[in-house]
Amino acid sequence: MPTRRRRRAVAIAVAALAAAAAAGCSSSGSSSTQPAAGTSSSAASASARASSGQKVTLTFWTWVPNMDKVVAIWNKTHPDIQVQVQTQAGGDQELTKLLTAAKAGNPPDLAQVEYQVLPTLVTNNYLANIAQYDGSLKSDFPAGNWNQVTLGTGNLYAVPQDAAPMALFYRADLFKKYGLTVPATWAQFAADATKLHSAAPGVYLGSFSAVDPGEFAGLTQQAGAQWWSASGSNWTVGIDDAASQKVASYWQGLVSSGGVDNQPQWTAAWNKGMNDGKYIAWVSDVWAPSDFPTTAPSGTGKWQMTELPQWTSGANLVGNWGGSSTGVMAGSKHQQASAQFAAWLNTDPTATAALVSDGGIYPADTAAEAALSAPPTYFSNQPNFWTLAKQYAAAAANVTWGPDVNVAYTEFQTAFGSAASGKGSFLSPLTAVQSTVVNDMKKSGFTVAAG
Repeated sequence: MPTRRRRRAVAIAVAALAAAAAAGCSSSGSSSTQPAAGTSSSAASASARASSGQKVTLTFWTWVPNMDKVVAIWNKTHPDIQVQVQTQAGGDQELTKLLTAAKAGNPPDLAQVEYQVLPTLVTNNYLANIAQYDGSLKSDFPAGNWNQVTLGTGNLYAVPQDAAPMALFYRADLFKKYGLTVPATWAQFAADATKLHSAAPGVYLGSFSAVDPGEFAGLTQQAGAQWWSASGSNWTVGIDDAASQKVASYWQGLVSSGGVDNQPQWTAAWNKGMNDGKYIAWVSDVWAPSDFPTTAPSGTGKWQMTELPQWTSGANLVGNWGGSSTGVMAGSKHQQASAQFAAWLNTDPTATAALVSDGGIYPADTAAEAALSAPPTYFSNQPNFWTLAKQYAAAAANVTWGPDVNVAYTEFQTAFGSAASGKGSFLSPLTAVQSTVVNDMKKSGFTVAAG
């Protein structure tokens, strides 16, 4: 584990306020070969510079659907650098497995890493600094995405892959059947949820999942919450702030009244409900097209995407739920080759087009918009799908992630799971998460105060 002094230095880097201090805290590790200083201005020339000239096989942990098809394109044209896809459970489950593997000294070469967990991996010295290989890709990505993979420093800990603005998905045919209009505000969403379930007891406007803290975090971002913020080396934790309390109280009211179902997402029961019309709306993200074909196969061409309901009509604000990057692990013996593949995967036009068509992601690479002319197959009824996604991405809240998001998310699942099942107060779980995070950061040597 890192020393207290090291963890504090990395904390400053996460806050993007002391790049110079953090420069000595990179987790670059060693590579089989080192390139000359500097990098190219395009993925193609970066690839040429980074080629090690050695035959290697890289392991890549990812949860993106059909990633094997995308990687097959690379493997066909790069016989000396072959990539093996090892499919993982998404998000938090992968992080737990990744931390365990890295601590044991046997991590993969590359891993799909959500933006919010990058500080956790960097703090623990598990991600390589690949700035010397891929640093010139900065102009390929929006500033917000690039900042999340650099932590505001001159280091680079991953290559951005997708953006993740939240959105609302709804069954247009069933909205018409039940006489509902698309909710523009959360107040309307609540009123419609109550109205719908009263008229059709077996149908819900949606569900609340107490095991998806990333979704809840995104909803609080829309309301103005900043769960972590920093000034110099001083951190503030605001998980229990007024904005988060407002969101918690809102969903508590809907769960308690039965306006929405208390059902975790991606369970067999939830999938069935999505497929057979029990749930006719889903608060999700622009990456949802990759989930719908397996979650609700019978709904092809029936669902549509719209803006997330607003707290104030016309505010046009959304939060982020996830979004991920391709990171090179510090324990990899082939960091240079891994960085070459990460650059290709997320900036090469052929690769990003395949990520869109086969993986269903919304790419972070600004040049990849050319691959977004046709809507996802599942949403062929909505030709402006990607135009809307671009609007939502532009309206997404800026966010700073702390060094112990995994601790916060674990406590969230424990505290909110109990409250949701008992239809109890959602404010107490917020307090519990806040307390746990503050105590954990202090124990790790951070200077921290409650927001």
